[in-house]
This record gives sequence, C-alpha cells and structure tokens, in this order.
Amino acid sequence: MRRPALYSSSSRPSQDQTPKPPDHGVPAAQALAPPAPRFFSASNPRLLWLAVLVLAVLLLISLSLSLRPTQRRLTQADINAAVLKTLETVQLPSAESKAYEVIRPSVVRVMGYGKGKDGAEDVEMGVGTGVVIVDKGIILTNLHVVQGAQTIKVVFSDGLESTADITGTQPENDLAVLQAHKIPDDMIAATMRSTGDLAPGDHVLAVGYPFGIGPSASAGVISGLKRTFRSPDGGQAIKNLIQFDAAANPGNSGGPLVTMDGEVVGIVTAIFNPNQQRSFVGIAFAVPIENAASAIGMHPF
Repeated sequence: MRRPALYSSSSRPSQDQTPKPPDHGVPAAQALAPPAPRFFSASNPRLLWLAVLVLAVLLLISLSLSLRPTQRRLTQADINAAVLKTLETVQLPSAESKAYEVIRPSVVRVMGYGKGKDGAEDVEMGVGTGVVIVDKGIILTNLHVVQGAQTIKVVFSDGLESTADITGTQPENDLAVLQAHKIPDDMIAATMRSTGDLAPGDHVLAVGYPFGIGPSASAGVISGLKRTFRSPDGGQAIKNLIQFDAAANPGNSGGPLVTMDGEVVGIVTAIFNPNQQRSFVGIAFAVPIENAASAIGMHPF
C-alpha cells in the first residue's frame, strides 16, 4: 500500500487531506510569528522623536565640553595677589590688641586699705596693679602699692574679689608678693620671658589701672636697658631697670610690661617726674622679670 506524502506538490490540498504548513526546518510557532516591529519606521513617530531628542542632548553636551576653557594652574603671583587683596579688605587685629588679650586674664587690680581717722572704717590708701605669675593665686606687685596697708584686696579679670596677704618682699626692687585667698576656677597665670634678647626699639605693652581706670593698655617701645632710678624723695635707687615710653601713670605700678606675644618681661615700678604733677612725660621704668621672679624664690630662665 502506498504511503501518502507529507507535503503535496500541488498548491491546493486534496479533498481528503488536511492542509499542513510547509516544513523548511523552522518550528511552526516561529514560522507563524509576526515579523518584528521596526522601531524607527514612520509608523512609530514617538520613538523617532525620542531618538532625535537624545541625539540633540548628546550634541549639546559635546559642544559644551569643547567650548569650556582649559583651567589655568595657579602661580605664585596669583597667590600673592589674593593675599594682598585679603589684607586690603579684611581688618586684622593689631599685634597690640592680641598681646592685650593674652595678658588680660592674668592682670589684677590691687587695693590697700587702712583705718580712717575715726579708727573704725577702712579707707582706700591707694590703687595699683598686679599680675598672676602662678595659677595658685601668687601675684607680683609693687611694694609701695601695699606697704602699710592693713587690708589688701585684689580683683581678678572675671570680677572675683578676694583679700590677700603679703608673703614676700624685695625692697631693693620695690616688689611684693601676694597670695590671694580666693581665685577664679579658670585662673590663668602669665607667661614670663627672659629679657636677655630685649633691645631698644622693641615694641612693648603696659597694662594696668592708671588712676584706678582699667584694665587699660598703652603701647610703646623699649627706650633703654640697665637704667637707674632714684625716688623723688632722694631715697633708695633702683638699678638695672628697663626704660620704656608706653604711657604709665599712678595706678600702673605693679602691672606687667609685655612683649607683642603677651609675655611678661618686667613689672612697671616708676615714672620719671621732672615736675611734681605725677603725670607721664614719656619715661617709665620696669623691674626685669628675672629680678621679680627671684622675689618668690623662682628663676624661670
């Protein structure tokens, strides 16, 4: 019996046979699948415009990068010009103001009291200045500020007031050492500096309570070294003094003379008065800090 052919050679199937798809080695499902869509054909304008937009953005980015100027490397001249511009437009604190801020927490007002004529009331005998040199409340001042006082009071930079005792003196340099009974919790002692490298012309700052006003600062220079000063009454002469021209007046006695770093190089002790007005005429003297520190048995250098 003859076996029927799988595919007929005729385009029309015979009446007793079911039409079958041609077999060319392709699965039937694939052969019957519709053709893949053409994304950029005129039948899909939305995708076409999207492609145009993407190309336009890429073109703009490319143009922007090509037109961007090449970054120039900074030169020393550029840096110098920027620094100069900053100095011209920004107000920097002066060396004097920085020195004042360093020493200010260590400066104290010193007041001596005695009995009045009625013997009952404490009377202020004088006002001077002191400087804390040990954070336990040890203060250097002038002997003539506290000499003869029955009660001594000191006022610290934060306003704390305390009584104090004299714990040592050095009459040959008009110095006294005080110990405060109370001190601030954040007490800051001054930094002392050797006078070995001081020279005439060096800038200094005198800080104290002239006429009880202060703390006040006055600036000047070292005028000379190893000077001798004799008190107006012709008494004892004090030797090896620093002469300076920063304004000092009654009340500055015992205060610190400091460098532009805020470090103490001397204790202000006297002003030169060719007249009897007790006013500053441009010549003042300070005891070198080496001598002052030795008054409490310490030599810091």
